[in-house]
Amino acid sequence: MKKITALAFGVVAMLASTLATAEQLLDRVVIVVNEQVILESEMKNMLASVRRDIEAGGGRLPSDSALETQVAERLVLQTLQKQIAERMGIRINDAIVDQAIASIASDNGMPVDGLRQQITAQGQSWADYREEIRTQILVSEVQRASIQRRVYMSPQEINLLVDLIKQQGNQDVEYRVGHILISLQDEQGRENEALARERANEVLNRLNEGDDFAQLAITASAASNALEGGDMGFMSLNALPTLFANNIRDKEEGTVVGPLRSGLGFHILKVHEVRGTQRALEDEVKARHILIRPSVILSDNRAQQMLRDFREQIISGEKTFAELARQHSSDTGSAADGGEMGWLPPDVFVPEFRSVVSRIELNTISEPFRTEFGWHIVEVLDRRQQDITEQRLREQAQNILYRRKFQEELDVWFQEIRDNAYVDYRL
Repeated sequence: MKKITALAFGVVAMLASTLATAEQLLDRVVIVVNEQVILESEMKNMLASVRRDIEAGGGRLPSDSALETQVAERLVLQTLQKQIAERMGIRINDAIVDQAIASIASDNGMPVDGLRQQITAQGQSWADYREEIRTQILVSEVQRASIQRRVYMSPQEINLLVDLIKQQGNQDVEYRVGHILISLQDEQGRENEALARERANEVLNRLNEGDDFAQLAITASAASNALEGGDMGFMSLNALPTLFANNIRDKEEGTVVGPLRSGLGFHILKVHEVRGTQRALEDEVKARHILIRPSVILSDNRAQQMLRDFREQIISGEKTFAELARQHSSDTGSAADGGEMGWLPPDVFVPEFRSVVSRIELNTISEPFRTEFGWHIVEVLDRRQQDITEQRLREQAQNILYRRKFQEELDVWFQEIRDNAYVDYRL
């Protein structure tokens, strides 16, 4: 009996060993990041996704080794940010993912089912795509939570930037800039400025010889947007880092600039496109309304009938609009002013209200209509087109400062979390 038991254990052990070997063949650890691992399957999935994006954008694929290096580094940073999210207690539930996917589908002019078919036709599973979106949202939340508190903009900074934009007169010009960063650190993490300068000059020479900028960014850049070909998107000069803005000002499309030295390394820039924007004009309406909100003691039909009666009283001259608004309107904010809401852009109203104020003639009282707040009648007193360039200019200055400071702090933060992490490559 003991021999049979020993034999059985031997068979079980042999089967376990075989299964473990098979499992190892199916997947393996390629990178260790602190207490977590990155599997080969994760590398392959991201490599496939990046290749699809590059090909869809019409770009040329770099060498496999260059692409693997960039993808590995992105996975390391992604894993580190997931670990930070875990410590912060940040979770992205399915409802948030569903909402994001619905927005993506809408932006691409298709239903969610159409997006699903497109994703699966490209060779990616829908489940993997959902997790990719979840990760993007999670990483974005971690960055916002970690960096936002490090960004401070004083009123003086905003005022100075507004004045600078006015003086320069170039607030209507935006540049789409490509960016390649050659890090000062070598592969062992030691600072080596001479080697970095040599690598930057080599990249610059290849660009001057006609090599594709996006492909070189994927191959050589240490910037966080390397896998996007280094594309920074359209930005005004004041939104760009000062070092970049000072060196691309008035440059024509196609101009390559650099290498430019900063604390992070050597930067090479390319002006892909230059465009102008128009002055900011906004339609506004001056309207007044009376709101009757249905309740337990006031039925929906009764609220509608009350407004019909009010409308007849105003048209007949029996009562004034302002008088009835003060006495009966459920919108206490405007009731005290006779129902007047002041000058507002139609976009601030809910869709049903916006539709009425956009089409009704001046000084005409609408028929009662329903919104989520209750029943309304409305009168448009005037319309105008307001030049809000000054207001937008200040908003622009605030956004510029925030984006600039956020990106600067984000780059430093990436370097900090990377330097403080244990990373073991087993590629």
